[in-house]
Amino acid sequence: MKSNKTLNKGFTLIELLVVISIIGVLTALLLSNFVGIRGRAKDTKLKGDLEQLKTAMRLYYNDNQKYPDNTFDSCNLTPCAPGEEFNDGMSGTVYMKVLPEYSEYVQTDGGDGFYAGVILSNASDADIANSVAECGIGGTANTFYVCAN
Repeated sequence: MKSNKTLNKGFTLIELLVVISIIGVLTALLLSNFVGIRGRAKDTKLKGDLEQLKTAMRLYYNDNQKYPDNTFDSCNLTPCAPGEEFNDGMSGTVYMKVLPEYSEYVQTDGGDGFYAGVILSNASDADIANSVAECGIGGTANTFYVCAN
């Protein structure tokens, strides 16, 4: 006599689909967090680079009794661009080996002041509002500033 009993080993299709969908949701959540982390890491680097620019500007001021003009005309007597060496074209003094990325530079107070800004990807970064208040400027959205004071 044959038995009609069959042994069901394994998972049903529904169980597999549920597990796959849970894994998909978890993956989507993790990836969205990683994107935010990368943006914040880049912003931290940009802010650090701008702080180094501030230090270089102070060294330039000590040597020249003024900050560079708005064209940033101090790289061998041509305008400086991000990635270039920031030096005093006349004496050859190097203030920064590699000029960082910046979106805005303005000389103020007839050369006795300046502010520089860089656009950050994280609009809710608390340092943005603090930098605008410290520099006493209107500021633009998502821009972190450093200034002479």
